[in-house]
Amino acid sequence: MATSESGSDQTSSANSDSFHTPYYCEENVYFLCKKLSASGTADADGSDLFVVFISNEKKQTPLWNQKASKRADGVVLWDYHAICVQRKKEGDTPLLVWDLDSSLPYPSPLTSYVSETFQPSFQLFSEYQRFYRIVHAPIFLRYFASDRRHMKDSAGNWTAEPPKYEPIVAEDGTVHNLNEYNEIHAADVMTNAGDFLNAVFTQRLGAVINENQLEEFFLKIP
Repeated sequence: MATSESGSDQTSSANSDSFHTPYYCEENVYFLCKKLSASGTADADGSDLFVVFISNEKKQTPLWNQKASKRADGVVLWDYHAICVQRKKEGDTPLLVWDLDSSLPYPSPLTSYVSETFQPSFQLFSEYQRFYRIVHAPIFLRYFASDRRHMKDSAGNWTAEPPKYEPIVAEDGTVHNLNEYNEIHAADVMTNAGDFLNAVFTQRLGAVINENQLEEFFLKIP
């Protein structure tokens, strides 16, 4: 991911997960899902985890309380962002957000994360409105791939230092499909909860919803 704001210097030590690489949120969330599952924090198969890509057709998505911001309010205009949402089956906080690039508590309850990160009361022009692609983590871990081509400029130079590990390759051998996840259009939004649930649990690219549906639809997940 990239930002139109000048980001501050970030290091992995600023996060609780050593695999974190600034500006590679899609890879960070991939390994986060694996770690949460392996550690017992989530279900072993990751079935209670969901990857959420946030973007819009303009590829300018305002998020607040971001570590990359130099502003007092922490706002950054990302081209896209990726987070993990956990739908816990027990406990007082059934929906948790894991966002390695946020300055909010880690994890945060979805309700407070939405309030502090998306600032629903802040009136956005229509072209900046956010949309959300929800992908079930077990499906994402099988099919996601990135060769990091989006992080090189026209001369082939890195726009941000890449992770030290090898690029992620999908189980079927695909080497790059990040664009299929972060390209999000208003026309893709699902309005029926049944269609949403079916797509999330069966489709490689999950389902796209708007901001008003976010918490409501997550609470419908069994």
